[in-house]
Amino acid sequence: MAAGMSVQATVIEKEARRKAEVVGVNVILRLLCLITTVTALSLMVTAKQDSTISVFGLSLPVQSKWSFSDSFQYVVGVTAAVAFHSFVQLLYNIPMILRKSPVISSRNYLWLLFAVDQLLAYALMSAGSAASGVTNLNRTGIHHSALPNFCKPLSHFCNRVAVSIGFTFLSWLLLAAATVADVVWLSKH
Repeated sequence: MAAGMSVQATVIEKEARRKAEVVGVNVILRLLCLITTVTALSLMVTAKQDSTISVFGLSLPVQSKWSFSDSFQYVVGVTAAVAFHSFVQLLYNIPMILRKSPVISSRNYLWLLFAVDQLLAYALMSAGSAASGVTNLNRTGIHHSALPNFCKPLSHFCNRVAVSIGFTFLSWLLLAAATVADVVWLSKH
C-alpha cells in the first residue's frame, strides 16, 4: 500500500513539475517578447534625423522621421499592440503563479490565447517585412533614377530603423515560440 502511494505521489509530483516548466517557459517567452517589442517600439519612435544631400550639385536639406513612412507607422502600431498583449498576459499570469494556481484557466482561454498569439505573430512578420522593403530602398537608392542612397546622409536614422526591424523580427520569433508552447499544452490536455 505504501509503495502504491509513493508511486502515485511521484507521478503527481512529476505532473506538477511539468506544469511548472510549461508555465515558466510561457512567462519567460512573454517577458522576452515584451522586452523586445518595447525595444523595437522605442527605437522606431525615436528614429529621426536632419541632414543635407547633394543632387546634381545642389545641396538639399533632408529630414527623415519614422512617421513619414506608412510601413514604419505599421511597425509602431503592431509592436505597441504586441507589447500591450504581452504585458496584459504577464499581469494575468504573475498573480496566479504567486498563488500557485494554474495559469491556464481553461482550454477555451488557451484557444483564445493561441488565436491572438497567432494573429499578432503574423502581424509582426508582416510589419517587419513591410519596413524591411522601405529600409532596403533607403539604403540602396533607386538604381534607374537619379534618387540617391538616403542612408548615407541619414545613417543615424537608417541604423535605428534597421535595429528596430531586427527587434521586430526577434519579437515575432518569441511570439511564434509562445504559440508553439500553447499548442504543446493543448495537445497534452
